[in-house]
Amino acid sequence: MNPKILIIGACGQIGTELTVKLRKLYGTENVIASDIRKLNTDVVNSGPFEVINALDFNQIEHLVEIHHITDIYLMAALLSATAEKNPAFAWDLNMNSLFHVLNLAKSKKIKKIFWPSSIAVFGPTTPKENTPQYTIMEPSTVYGISKQAGERWCEYYHNTYGVDVRSIRYPGLISWSTPPGGGTTDYAVDIFYKAIADKRYECFLSSETKMPMMYMDDAIDATINIMKAPAEEIKIHSSYNLAAMSFTPTEIAAEIKKHIPEFEITYNPDFRQKIADSWPASIDDSAARTDWDWNHKFDLESMTKDMLEHLS
Repeated sequence: MNPKILIIGACGQIGTELTVKLRKLYGTENVIASDIRKLNTDVVNSGPFEVINALDFNQIEHLVEIHHITDIYLMAALLSATAEKNPAFAWDLNMNSLFHVLNLAKSKKIKKIFWPSSIAVFGPTTPKENTPQYTIMEPSTVYGISKQAGERWCEYYHNTYGVDVRSIRYPGLISWSTPPGGGTTDYAVDIFYKAIADKRYECFLSSETKMPMMYMDDAIDATINIMKAPAEEIKIHSSYNLAAMSFTPTEIAAEIKKHIPEFEITYNPDFRQKIADSWPASIDDSAARTDWDWNHKFDLESMTKDMLEHLS
């Protein structure tokens, strides 16, 4: 029997592609997309859609009841760079939306939750290379603080109330289908748009800033696969490390130049450099690969080729 799914934040960078994939997998009628406003997008027009405020418990509970929801994917959040500009609202949105869905699961109104964490949970004191699953976590951003607190609450609700909540720490995500959304790693999306349109890009990070990245196709597969895994395979109820590739702006620019030889990159680091410097350069995700068979498909070369083909 197919799950009945509610996606909160379905019009965002991840939510858009997640909705499409889940509808193909489980049937359009079984996947209710929702967001705070109704945009004229494929997500809104291709199946059931509800306008919902992720901070309003009663709205979420009402949708769960009328649509007989079993699984919630909570994708609504304020991302790293945007959250620094509005810390109080970022904390409110990122934390209270999570409490709402955890409490619905605690009271047995839903069966399963997916909640995304991030490499932002790590900080300047975390080992930068091959960052372990269990390590020092002293995040220095509002986004990272909220995600680390969220991980602890997910684990608490699982241990105390038996809530089936599953989570992965997304690295920087790269997608051709949605424009950049205010994250520190979004240079790796914007660079493709500018390479095609202007043949040049001014990067807001320094040339050798190395960060973990992932192509959106892999991130969507990981999200769906962790939710499909039998409960006994999920050993970590805070959040799993997830990795695919790590590269610098210099390296991605060189890869783009193989396809657009006249492309040029310049560097003008801004406030996002400090955020990037606090994050890992590479991630050890062996726990995810062992527990529920996580495996990525795209590396820098194949991702660059696919991005340019789609955007061109």
